[in-house]
Amino acid sequence: MLLEEEIVGRDAAAASAEESEHVERLTPGEHFRLYFYAAVLRLLEHCAHTFDSWEEVFEEHPFLLGYYQELTANGLAGLSLADATAAWRQTIDGREEATAAHLPIRALREAAGLDFDETVLLITVGLVEEEARFGTMFDAMHVPTGQHRATVGLLNELWQTAAGEVQRPVRRLQELGLVQVLNADAPRVEWALQVPGLLWDALRGETHERLAPWARYRAPEELVGLDELIVPASLREQLGVIPALLSAGEVRTLVVRGPRHNGRRTLLGAVARELGLGVVEAEGLQKADDVRWRLLAPLATMLNAMPVVVLEVAPGEAVEVPAPEGASAPLGLALGAQGGLNGAGVECSHTLTLGMPSPSERRALWSRGFEGRACADAEEIAGRFRMTSGNVRRTARLALTCATLEGRTSVTLADVRQAGRALNRQALDTLATRVSVEGDWGQLAAGQETLRELSNLESRCRHRERLHANVGESLGAQLNCGVRALFSGPSGTGKTLAARLLASTLGMDLYRLDLSSVVNKYIGETEKSLNQIFARAEELDVILLLDEGDALLTQRTNVNSSNDRYANLETNFLLQRLETFEGIIVVTTNASERIDGAFQRRMDVVVDFRAPEPAERWQIWRLHLPASHAVDAEALEEIARRCALTGGQIRNAVLHASLLALDGGGAVTSTHLEAAVQREYRKAGAVCPLRASGLART
Repeated sequence: MLLEEEIVGRDAAAASAEESEHVERLTPGEHFRLYFYAAVLRLLEHCAHTFDSWEEVFEEHPFLLGYYQELTANGLAGLSLADATAAWRQTIDGREEATAAHLPIRALREAAGLDFDETVLLITVGLVEEEARFGTMFDAMHVPTGQHRATVGLLNELWQTAAGEVQRPVRRLQELGLVQVLNADAPRVEWALQVPGLLWDALRGETHERLAPWARYRAPEELVGLDELIVPASLREQLGVIPALLSAGEVRTLVVRGPRHNGRRTLLGAVARELGLGVVEAEGLQKADDVRWRLLAPLATMLNAMPVVVLEVAPGEAVEVPAPEGASAPLGLALGAQGGLNGAGVECSHTLTLGMPSPSERRALWSRGFEGRACADAEEIAGRFRMTSGNVRRTARLALTCATLEGRTSVTLADVRQAGRALNRQALDTLATRVSVEGDWGQLAAGQETLRELSNLESRCRHRERLHANVGESLGAQLNCGVRALFSGPSGTGKTLAARLLASTLGMDLYRLDLSSVVNKYIGETEKSLNQIFARAEELDVILLLDEGDALLTQRTNVNSSNDRYANLETNFLLQRLETFEGIIVVTTNASERIDGAFQRRMDVVVDFRAPEPAERWQIWRLHLPASHAVDAEALEEIARRCALTGGQIRNAVLHASLLALDGGGAVTSTHLEAAVQREYRKAGAVCPLRASGLART
């Protein structure tokens, strides 16, 4: 049967001349249409063997007439269908050869090793995505499946092969993730096939920023250049060599480890741009059998991009990375310092570690983030806020908004502090509880030794980034920027207050770890939650408060049951994580004897809080009582001397005395205070020493 030129309305020679005029201007969309019509030709060839005439074909499937006319108008008039198919393939080959620009289908063919027939088979499966009437036609041509899609049996008929022969290329397309089976429980010949939507868009030459909920595309011009990165000099030297290694295939996977929001994806994007590629960023691909791994490689290939996968790997766990089939570019992996990688995808890999920015790097990041705005506190901001690079950018952007709302063009330290607090709440409020901080050490009544150790702790926190440079080389290599403090002492002696005052004097936020949201009965979940909180505290540079820490830092026991073994595993994890922690953590306990000795050895500062002496109690009373109180000075001294209350009990007594004063409509008096003190002793089940003192008569 011939493709008769009298059916069409224009001359084939004119069409051929028009094609030659456009041979240098083949776009991805035009390239797709060439393959699309190659698939239609395959359908027409099948129809030619099934029907007696074209009239019968078009009577059964009227919509095919338009495609028939298009083909004959493009130089195929008068040719047999076999010759027309061969001529069309020559047209595709010629136009591909004349086009140097990136063509998605050609890139996929070369990377996946597909031949021409396999590529046409792929487009045939997806014909229904362009024209719904192909689905009706497929149902009429083969056993209907209710899916209105091409089946394995139909493809066998179209390619006129023995039953099952087309299964090999179909299986190959499945392995590459290019084709999915919608009814895998049906007999194989009735399998309804589908090309995933995001891959079909890429085949058509379409590019979208948001490819899927789990994937995003960024064009090369949107990526940062290698020379724009703010990184240490040692890392910059490595980056000068990495692109050449990736281009030569000596390295197939580039792994970047470091905290979240610290430029891991930015660095991988810069490498991709150096290679002339865009980036397809994917998240949530935690398991090797996730079908999205198979979609990622061909998708990135068609978009001329480097696939970059962001992984969240828990401590003690490993993620298997499959080899990306159908990939023309190297693979990029971004993950934290914890956890491991294995699998074929990392057999030929190189790892870069992106640590927290140094003060000089932060200074440059803040300057860039402020977009040229004046900032008189720039030096102090760079030294005080030890954040990841991404959080510096986000905080700087929020600080600019704060300054604008205040009607100022310059940025201040207060703007940055307010912006940082807003950022902390977004990231930490679901994991820990923010504790309000204000005041200074003058509000804490404690012994001289306790105050001295707290002063040492404050100094250690302020100089944590410079300390390693002021000690011997061997010792300096063992130090990181973390500060671990243990506050031990009876309840109510000011441990939590001291943590709040420490945060206030350092100008940092304080977050209390909620044990109820961390401890989990399922194995390994407690460690994951703790690691997540520790990581966020490091990234945002907040002080972490672990109240009643003996509940977690308990002593290891002999293993008599599986519960003992897993409890010891949690303890071992905490020991290791505390040692590598680069933030500031304060652990409080009133049962220090229950804490494992290994934890105490890892603490940089241990502060003992004792029950206050009479002079300290008097100071606490003075700090808590209102300025307008009417308590007799001698009575207050007598209470401070004779009543051995803790700071927490004194606080409660003052609150109760103030309530009594409000009920009476006057100021706090000695009588109110005595009643409140007696109440505290009753709560504790002890005898109040004021009963025989006659103080109630004053």
